[in-house]
Amino acid sequence: MPRINGNEIRPGNVLEHDAGLWVAVKVNHVKPGKGGAFAQVEMKNLRDGRKLNERFRSEDKVERVRLEQKDQQFLYENDGMLVFMDAESFEQIELPADLLGERRPFLQDGMMVTIEYYGEEALSMSLPQKVTCTISETEPVVKGQTAANSYKPAVLDNGVRVMVPPFVGEGEAIIVNTETMEYSERA
Repeated sequence: MPRINGNEIRPGNVLEHDAGLWVAVKVNHVKPGKGGAFAQVEMKNLRDGRKLNERFRSEDKVERVRLEQKDQQFLYENDGMLVFMDAESFEQIELPADLLGERRPFLQDGMMVTIEYYGEEALSMSLPQKVTCTISETEPVVKGQTAANSYKPAVLDNGVRVMVPPFVGEGEAIIVNTETMEYSERA
């Protein structure tokens, strides 16, 4: 694994620090009037989600870890475990459903996801940025309520509540951004 200087840390880098794997969320380079420059790094643990603020001087060496990304297809859920199939080797693996967190309802049968591995250990999973969902219930359109920024609550077919524009009605398919969990556009 490559060792990098403390001032070369960038947001998104995965580092091995304090016997754990951490992703750099925010990096702020500080050059005080007295003393040497340093990087103030906000990090998040990839295994348990803990956060940590750490200072790295330019002389400090840290291990930068490269994660392997694999595209895998979601097959089904079995007792809280999600079953995926590798797109290349057709090998099936089971991963815990809590790896997705609050984005779990957006996972659909046959969907291709990107899973990041550190050796054989799956650390994170990312869904496609945009997913098509159907509105199962929302308020009816009120005539004349077409103000520029008015939104109304709606419940999707997967149970997630989102805010939608007033012109969108029940039974319509919409596209939801899985990162922000917000309405994006009509499907």
